[in-house]
Amino acid sequence: MPEPAARPASMGLATVVLATVMDTPIGPLSLLARDGRLIAGGFTTDPAEMHARLALPLRALPLQTTGPAELPWLAKPVAAYFDGDLAALDAIPVSQPGSPSRQRLWAALRGVPPGRTVSYTQLAAQGGNPRAPRAAGAACAYNLIAPVVPCHRALRSDGTLGGYYYGLDRKRWLLRHEGVGG
Repeated sequence: MPEPAARPASMGLATVVLATVMDTPIGPLSLLARDGRLIAGGFTTDPAEMHARLALPLRALPLQTTGPAELPWLAKPVAAYFDGDLAALDAIPVSQPGSPSRQRLWAALRGVPPGRTVSYTQLAAQGGNPRAPRAAGAACAYNLIAPVVPCHRALRSDGTLGGYYYGLDRKRWLLRHEGVGG
């Protein structure tokens, strides 16, 4: 009987969610990846907190912690962003489940360049549904990939900050880091 073909290393990664925590100027950033894509990012010291927020099929996969050096495709652009290369996050591939409408809104958010902001109304229009600013706000609220899917760049129509899952101080810091505001 012939021996089974060797399984590529990347195949093994599909059965786990890899997690790492990076130090940033605004606190620890937990990053979760699967199949070479970022599936969650959030300002917490505990990757399990992010894992618990994933969609059920991803939550069912075991969480395996690793160091940032083991995920250079992710760690290098995140470090570069916090070091001042504001476009560095754009190269990170992401994946998060959501409706087609929500996917369009998240894509529109990724299209907002660093140093710019968008109102929830503008975001709704860019996402293809100009009459749904509340849906744009909900897409920001359900975004699990901060700051790579930059919901911190979405503001209320009057220019005020609105909300941010990780606190308005972090939202303010991210915007200032990108050159928005004083």
